Amino acid sequence: MSIAENLTRVRARIEAAEAGRGGSGGVTLVAVSKTVCPERIAEAFEAGQRVFGENRVQEAVPKIARLSPQMPGAEWHLIGHLQSNKARAAAESFSVIESIDSTALARRLDVMAAAAGRTLPVLIEINVAGEDSKHGFSPSDFRSSVEALLMLDHLEMRGLMTVAPLTSDPRELRPVFRQLRELRNWARDSFPGTGFRELSMGMSGDFEVAIQEGSTMVRIGRAIFGERPMVTQ
Repeated sequence: MSIAENLTRVRARIEAAEAGRGGSGGVTLVAVSKTVCPERIAEAFEAGQRVFGENRVQEAVPKIARLSPQMPGAEWHLIGHLQSNKARAAAESFSVIESIDSTALARRLDVMAAAAGRTLPVLIEINVAGEDSKHGFSPSDFRSSVEALLMLDHLEMRGLMTVAPLTSDPRELRPVFRQLRELRNWARDSFPGTGFRELSMGMSGDFEVAIQEGSTMVRIGRAIFGERPMVTQ
């Protein structure tokens, strides 16, 4: 199927999942375009997609520079791990950073955003399941760090993000998604007026369950662009 057809199917599934939680609208589709060539990304843009997610700064920056003139209004999210030595390039190129995984990284990015003359929207990555292979704050570390994060003048705290464990049954992930929602609610209620609206959780294999549990952003690549080639580091 074409990218346009895939987008239509994904959007229909998002709408159905939203209806299943008693509402409609409000879920942002982030089309994960890592390893996808610029021509196919532009095809998705022509089909109405406006938000794209990239994992690696070094791959994304040339793409963004090349595509921006022909994709006015496109929004670029960094959804992969950000190394501190790439914070300057990230602050200059991305619309949103979804993967703030430490206070040290947040402070570095705050300095780079100030140098770029902007306030940068960010999400805080939470390692809800405590997986050694995943980046992110533990829920307890986030609770103890949130006040320091909110003191950074050039970062706008938009919400929380998580990468759920791999599983053959997405229903097993409900507790993970629910815990992130409860943590977001705690931050929003404890620090009113500071943001914490968004919940970025759910990918191609589990986004419907994530939406049912309150997700406001889903990061979907394979269901839109198809299987990706293997990429060597």
